[in-house]
Amino acid sequence: MTLPENAFFELLRTIFGKIKTPFNKQVLMNDLEKFLLRDDIIKNIACYINHDDVIIIAAVAVLNEPSPEDLETFFAGELSYTALHDLIINLEERFIIYRFFEEEQNRRVSRLALNPVLKSILSPIAADSSLLFPSISANEAPQAEIIQDKSLQGAVIDDRILAALFSFVSRNKLFFRAGGGIRQKVCNTAKTTFPGLPLETIIGSLQVLGLFFAEDETLVPDYQRFTAFGSLNRQERLAYCAAGILCYADSLADTPPGTFSPWLFRAGARNYAETINHLYNSMDPERLYPHTTLRKLIYILERNNIKNNNDRIIDVMEKTGLIVPVSNDSGNEKTTWRKAPLTESSTEGVPVVMDTPFTVLVYPEIAYNDALNIAIFSDIIEAGMTVRFELNRDSAVLAFNRGFSADVIIGLLQRLSKNRISENLIFTLRDWEKRHGEVTLRRGLVLTLAPEQRHLSQTRPLAKLIVETLAPGVYLLPESAEEKAAQALSKAGVAIIARRGECRSEDRFSSGEESPGGPLRHFFLPLHAARSQSGKIPPVSRANGSSAPILFERFHSILKQMRLGGEARDELTARIDRRLVLCESQLKDAIVRYEKLEARGLDYVGKALIAKQAITMQAPVEIIWPGKQKQERVFGIPKALEKVGSESILVVDPLGGDAGIHEDTIRVSLGKISLLRRIKKSIFEG
Repeated sequence: MTLPENAFFELLRTIFGKIKTPFNKQVLMNDLEKFLLRDDIIKNIACYINHDDVIIIAAVAVLNEPSPEDLETFFAGELSYTALHDLIINLEERFIIYRFFEEEQNRRVSRLALNPVLKSILSPIAADSSLLFPSISANEAPQAEIIQDKSLQGAVIDDRILAALFSFVSRNKLFFRAGGGIRQKVCNTAKTTFPGLPLETIIGSLQVLGLFFAEDETLVPDYQRFTAFGSLNRQERLAYCAAGILCYADSLADTPPGTFSPWLFRAGARNYAETINHLYNSMDPERLYPHTTLRKLIYILERNNIKNNNDRIIDVMEKTGLIVPVSNDSGNEKTTWRKAPLTESSTEGVPVVMDTPFTVLVYPEIAYNDALNIAIFSDIIEAGMTVRFELNRDSAVLAFNRGFSADVIIGLLQRLSKNRISENLIFTLRDWEKRHGEVTLRRGLVLTLAPEQRHLSQTRPLAKLIVETLAPGVYLLPESAEEKAAQALSKAGVAIIARRGECRSEDRFSSGEESPGGPLRHFFLPLHAARSQSGKIPPVSRANGSSAPILFERFHSILKQMRLGGEARDELTARIDRRLVLCESQLKDAIVRYEKLEARGLDYVGKALIAKQAITMQAPVEIIWPGKQKQERVFGIPKALEKVGSESILVVDPLGGDAGIHEDTIRVSLGKISLLRRIKKSIFEG
């Protein structure tokens, strides 16, 4: 109804032929609706719908009124820009989809929607998106084998690797060079300990998540945040690790990040983690998924993200062990992916083995918190195909400083190894603990009171803060108790309180952001309720096109019996082939205006005519011409036909995928063109 009158009536004449006067657009629209709802027409429209139609209809439904550009991105790698444009125009001509326009950010954007008049035909197709996301049953691909890539396996992150990194960073305090970057000594050690692990990327990603924080040349693990990470299940932890890698890559693409504040990445990390977690949940472990299917699933989940992350998300899910690459010689694509089984730790079996009295071999089945505790009291010595920790005097002392006791360490190892630890280890741990308590350096807040003020230490608010009396009038308080102690003294009537000492690094954080050593509350939110689950991909069902050949044969037979000129016959033949003819009257009552849409080879006059028409109408064209090694092809809008000597040069602005292959404008001699085809514009563009 909003079309210009000439376009409106031309469109209606393709359906009704001659239109009776006086013209009434509303009456004609009612007639069109009645026509489309006739039983025979509904049946014929349904018969014409083929596989290509189904995937476009389903995509328009899944993407919820997408723009043509959205569809182009969605079908990238499957449909060329030219083929997709042809399918959209054809579905518009057949009244299956329509185009409307919206104003977005001061520009006119076209969007595609399904015709509600044809709801009875289109609803079942729109409800079944299975053809959009093809997959292969693992049982139907007997030649499929998991790709064994040793370098990749070394890069997989799991709970053991996270614990190993905690231990590694704890023992390498001088981590960074003064000028930036990881020290060469640290890199060399990491190459031996973590073969194949991209250390800078993984450390950066864990800084993004707040698990490590940098202080000048040192890198420090945040024990409380590592502990909070354990509140997630194994799948969610891997999703966050993958999200951290993506956020770290984003930060490098924008500005080198330097010192990280995880709060700057909180929203981005959670969005990535939700996408990855939802994609993982949508996959069936018994099916293999090609690259195009994973890309389209990610596109739907990441549609509002301006970054094109489809391939990066697939890559990082593979590197974090969420999906596994599978070679598949029987399919069209050489590599597919399958969902990796992620099982939580079990009480059955033996998670660790003491392969020497002081070394712990850790198996993948170990619980995250148990692996982290082992990393606190031992040093990582191997984290590749096998993960092994060594318990020594220095590592035990660090654990004692964190509040671990020898009995706690012994009890943990007894439980995990099923009581298979040596008496020598038990004796040595208790000896180290005894010696650890003989000489002490304490860390905390020191309160000094003059003799006339020592009675204040007996007041209840202050007394409960005192950890130890170091000497008469000298008291040790927790490091974080300064404000509480000042308030307690103020309430006791002390007006002047001396606070000596330099500003600590923790004081640089405002009250709105917790210090690096503090808990990162609510950062690692569970992902299971992040998005509604669509369930497993439904089984494939194909459209029934068995009656379409009968319709084609019937309408071509009617056309043969009609007395028509060559151009009129060609035009009606094209309408039948494009599935625009739904009943006999559309042939017998047709008003035919022949359009020459393509010219080939030596038809110089035809190519010139089509070029001029396309320039006038600003209609897209498809051009094919011989190149040096293969045929060149471009799809675009022709801008001019220039005369250069004896040659006519067609100037074209490429569209779609061709815009990335060719320059902004291409120039090709009309004589060299082997095919010039004008593509019809949308009927809704007027």
